[in-house]
Amino acid sequence: MGKLKKEGLKYIFCFTTGIISGVLIGSILMSILICFRMDLLYEEIAYLKNTIEDKNNKLEKLEKSINNANIILKNTEIILDFKGDEIDKMEIEKAIKEKYNTLLGKDVKTLDADMLVQVIDKRIFKIEDKEYRLTVNKLILTETLQIMIKVELIE
Repeated sequence: MGKLKKEGLKYIFCFTTGIISGVLIGSILMSILICFRMDLLYEEIAYLKNTIEDKNNKLEKLEKSINNANIILKNTEIILDFKGDEIDKMEIEKAIKEKYNTLLGKDVKTLDADMLVQVIDKRIFKIEDKEYRLTVNKLILTETLQIMIKVELIE
């Protein structure tokens, strides 16, 4: 009986040793494979970052060369001097931007600043039951068309 117990313990010891060594060897092999794959992915990420950086540099140089040739209107910015309801202010700003949206993408040299001022200057704008008089204070014409407008409520 004692002999069977000793042999059973040997088999259990060998079995657990085999399982533990198998788990260790398997985890070592898996970590080696995963590390190898991660190194490949890090190299690919570094390559793609360099490629993107090169493309961005080329794009900036091209934009500079294009922008030196012609300055194009890219955006309109409306600055309102208005003391009133925020919703009315947003509606007025939206209506003014709609008037100037057709100018986006055009060469700044071909735009006449006086004509741009006259589009809105001394206009009366109606929202519901209220009437507002728009007066252009300042106009700045670069890549962004900035218009500073005073809005007065007409009683």
